[in-house]
Amino acid sequence: MPFFFKEDSTVTVAGKVYKWRNKTTITLKERPCSYSCKKLTLSLDEQRLWRLPQNRNPLQLSWLLLSQLSPLPQPSLRKSRVLDDKILELEKALKNLSDKCVAERQGRIRAQQALRKELAQPTVENSELTSYPMAPIGVIKSCFSTRNGTPRQPLLVPLAKARLFFNLSRVPPASLEGLREYSHCWVIYVFHLNTDLEKLWKDPTKSKFKAKVRVPRLKGGKMGVFATRSPHRPCPIGLTVAKIEAVQGNLILLSGVDLVDGTPVLDIKPYLPYCDSIQGATVPNWLMDDNLLVVASVSFSKGFSSTLANCWEKAGKNSLYASPDEFQSLIKQVLSWDIRSVSQRNRPHDSLIKTENGEHLESAFDPDEFHDEEVSDHGSEQPSLSSGEVVYHLILEGLDVSYRIDFNGNVVVEKVSISNHLEQ
Repeated sequence: MPFFFKEDSTVTVAGKVYKWRNKTTITLKERPCSYSCKKLTLSLDEQRLWRLPQNRNPLQLSWLLLSQLSPLPQPSLRKSRVLDDKILELEKALKNLSDKCVAERQGRIRAQQALRKELAQPTVENSELTSYPMAPIGVIKSCFSTRNGTPRQPLLVPLAKARLFFNLSRVPPASLEGLREYSHCWVIYVFHLNTDLEKLWKDPTKSKFKAKVRVPRLKGGKMGVFATRSPHRPCPIGLTVAKIEAVQGNLILLSGVDLVDGTPVLDIKPYLPYCDSIQGATVPNWLMDDNLLVVASVSFSKGFSSTLANCWEKAGKNSLYASPDEFQSLIKQVLSWDIRSVSQRNRPHDSLIKTENGEHLESAFDPDEFHDEEVSDHGSEQPSLSSGEVVYHLILEGLDVSYRIDFNGNVVVEKVSISNHLEQ
């Protein structure tokens, strides 16, 4: 293989760099004949020719090359010292900058530790610092238009669907990567429809939060608020679990929800069966009766399906459900539980209030009957009605579902119409 050395080219021999000083070109040709025998030819100016016999040492060729090479000039000692000083100066500046960054980081850590310690030991002087600013990261678009009919616990109504829309300015879509691999998730939210939210802005000593609330399973009996899942709490924060049906862009499709439409969401976390499902967990005896709030049967009137089909032409455009039949199955699942409040079950004639324009509204009582307030007798002067004569209303996706329930717990769904909520 030929090698060409031209003017100003360099070559390294024995670890030293040399510069070709001859203006002519040397061509080094090597034609291997065998492993132990080589014939090497060195040509210079095509006039002088050296041949190396096969029995001579090929290293003689190196000396012939060295005779035409001269070492490159080395940098002066003064320039070398200047470069060394510059390198030392740069290394020193880099170290000072690194030390400064470490000191700043340690200072931030100490400040954060001091702030956490101060917040963990609230006093009268720093009471305003014990508030943590939080804002919703998303909002729920649920099939439950009002609190009335919203399940009291999650997963009781498997067909109850909702979409969780995230605020893109706070939650980038990449935050949801990997969530679809879980079957369920926890949702932390705010009880935004509580009738006593104004108490949160009052002085804690004047807010007068009730220590006990009424519990539906105790038929109006009272229990400490922290022994229940009442929405009326010193901090109205709720926790629920839902099934993840799909993750699409900036939204999650959930099922089995117990969330009312418009619920602000603070956070979501994946459900982990190995630590979230506790084997051997116990509950009080008053929670052991599973049939207390279950109705005997749910049936539909003859003309209900056709009426629903007519309403579906408008309501179905933005529905979470694919067909009127699936929506009717949702109604049946919701009404398979007695969604009436304790006061409605005990005094059914108080369940409806008639306004000046003739519209029927649900009672002003909390439908979950958790809030410990004295029950006002709106219908004390009305004649007593049997439970089967009272028409109750359930609003789902803006559709007003009318039904009756007798003393034996048999529910008859009579009709459905488009509510004012959907028309708006």
